[in-house]
Amino acid sequence: MIAKTLPPTSRPIEEDNRGSNNRRDEVYVAEVVSENDTQGLVVKSPRLIAAQQQRALRAPIDTEMTRYDPVEIAAHYQQRPLEVFGRILAVLWPTLSFALGLWWDSKRGIVVKSDRRRAAQLRELLTRLGPAYIKIGQALSTRPDLVPPAFLEELTKLQDQLPPFPNEIAYQFIEEELGAPPAEIYAELSPQPIAAASLGQVYKGRLKTGEEVAVKVQRPDLKERITVDLYILRGLAGWAKKQFKRVRSDLVGILDELGDRIFEEMDYIHEGENAERFFQLYGHIKDIYVPKIYWEYTNRRVLTMEWINGIKLTQTPEIKAKGIDARYLIEVGVQCSLRQLLEHGFFHADPHPGNLLATLDGKLAYLDFGMMSEIQPPQRYGLIEAIVHVVNRDFDGLAKDYVKLDFLSPETDLTPIIPAFAKVFAEAQGASVAELNIKSITDELSALMYEYPFRVPPYYALIIRSLVTLEGIAIYIDPNFKVLSEAYPYVAKRLLTDPAPALRASLQDLLFKEGRFRWNRLENLLRNARGNEDYDLNLVVTQGIDFLTSERGGFIRDKLVDEFVNGINALSQNVLHNFTYLLREQVGITAINETPAATSEQQQTLEHIKRILGILRDTRGFDPVQLAPQLAQLLVNPGVQRLGQQITNRLLQKALTKLIRDLLATEEVNQAPDSNLRQSERLSLPARV
Repeated sequence: MIAKTLPPTSRPIEEDNRGSNNRRDEVYVAEVVSENDTQGLVVKSPRLIAAQQQRALRAPIDTEMTRYDPVEIAAHYQQRPLEVFGRILAVLWPTLSFALGLWWDSKRGIVVKSDRRRAAQLRELLTRLGPAYIKIGQALSTRPDLVPPAFLEELTKLQDQLPPFPNEIAYQFIEEELGAPPAEIYAELSPQPIAAASLGQVYKGRLKTGEEVAVKVQRPDLKERITVDLYILRGLAGWAKKQFKRVRSDLVGILDELGDRIFEEMDYIHEGENAERFFQLYGHIKDIYVPKIYWEYTNRRVLTMEWINGIKLTQTPEIKAKGIDARYLIEVGVQCSLRQLLEHGFFHADPHPGNLLATLDGKLAYLDFGMMSEIQPPQRYGLIEAIVHVVNRDFDGLAKDYVKLDFLSPETDLTPIIPAFAKVFAEAQGASVAELNIKSITDELSALMYEYPFRVPPYYALIIRSLVTLEGIAIYIDPNFKVLSEAYPYVAKRLLTDPAPALRASLQDLLFKEGRFRWNRLENLLRNARGNEDYDLNLVVTQGIDFLTSERGGFIRDKLVDEFVNGINALSQNVLHNFTYLLREQVGITAINETPAATSEQQQTLEHIKRILGILRDTRGFDPVQLAPQLAQLLVNPGVQRLGQQITNRLLQKALTKLIRDLLATEEVNQAPDSNLRQSERLSLPARV
């Protein structure tokens, strides 16, 4: 990778879709060039750069607290077996007691799923067990399709209604981290925390300069409580991997990935950097809002950020009362998530309802950037290809995608896996696979993974958590919401516009089967892509022409030329056939050797071309007046001229071939017996009346 830093610009970041996005200070632009990533520019604010420099100065004293090192943690707790055993008992005893209570209730005929008392006990149990278990409860609180309403209501309280820790400790942390008592830093600070979550609690405050802020302070003894749980769970995962041969997933790797993210989440400077990066990558998306970080009042255990007045997405009556469309905001969230997962690879791994707010002016605000993760370009492209293959029921391609995504080793025999995929999606026969939800797909695939040699790579766990959590919120708002259906227009747009070689190859695989062009797939792509907000018809035309005239587009170009020529032949034959028919009707002359109409194959090609032209005409941004200058430029493009010459040559070849065939046919006719021949060549005049 090559990176260079350019001078700071003198203007703020301006965005048409967000009135507040110009609040950032001047920006530094770091230009990034990489053959594996086509994203272009990464923008950093001076405050972020200053925070990074400040963090580097503190690194020697902060590393031990913020860096997850499973080897170091294991060495620490191996010397403390009694502490570990005590923690196991502390978790196991109340859990078994709660499970036994549920069993006894079921024996007595009590309907457990509607028992609010048991639901409250579960919330209290997870709260007592600590942050790692609270996060499990938070994930379950977003799944109305899995958790009964009574339990869902209680688990939702784990998002921001946990018991707070004393103010004295919070004020002490503020003074230690920021160098002065809270009263000297903030003009106002709420007397009690307004929210308390798994890793910290939040106060509402006001700076001396007047801005309303949220002040997040970390819980005490957080590292000790989390590391012992991670150590126990990691040991349990390693034991399960050895004992159960059917478990092929890297459970230890998945836990290490989670441990990395949690330790990063415990460093509020890292969270602030994440927020700045998230803003630079996604803050321009229409109706997405990212709060500002106040770096002067932020350190490792204290974070000061812009206060957001908003409503949780799951509080639908309150949102509706404000005249805000909650379903629209979910659609905005899905589009933002697609860009996170499939475009830039930097994604919010914890989008539970407490971290997603509807602002009073109808925007979707993201909060809490502690748990973020990244997907590398090969995985991003692999996910796009997998979505395309799922929607188009290309299970052969889907099996190959799982190899690319590291779920299957390259030497795996895919022969039995392909029909297994078809069986998983059999319930979608007669309907679009996009109508399925992600949870049902992942459940079916999870069952499949036990039967075949699949392994779950560590990066995948957080992706699924992010998607399933977002889908859970969507289902809560609209039970009929289908994330895949909302996602496909974006995926179609990426396939048509992204110049990455991997996606161009995927487009080729999608459009061709056994050397034949599949017009219906192109129609489907164009129809879906036009539903995406960012779809640019001019860009598609320009990039499409550039690709077709390039060396890499040779295969598609040759096939498209053949199909285009077939379409022209079909059109010309239909015109000539209709013309001769009208002539016969008008003049009353019947030609025995009638001009044949187009073949059914040619006719189908012509119909596809007509429909595609109709789709392009109805696409947002289609304007003949604006397209005229672009077409004029295309006509002088050497590649386009070569393409035109190729089509012309092919048409001439077809015409010459037909002429030679007709001449040979005439020669054969001249050598044939007169009886029937002469009769067939005669023109039949109408009888006089």
